Amino acid sequence: MTSKEKTAEGFVSVLKALPKAQRNAIIVHIARDKEFAHDILDLATIETRRKESSRPFHHYLEFER
Repeated sequence: MTSKEKTAEGFVSVLKALPKAQRNAIIVHIARDKEFAHDILDLATIETRRKESSRPFHHYLEFER
């Protein structure tokens, strides 16, 4: 496990240990921050599409023309 993964795991553990109302308040605060919200959407998209097959970039360019 990398240092970044350990830090993330620790953060999530602390977040889960909070009472539900406090945890929800933090999550809402993060979601309302435009930069965080954008990052969360990007990361969620990447994670849900991770197992999809890829295609060469030049095929994408040909399709866009």
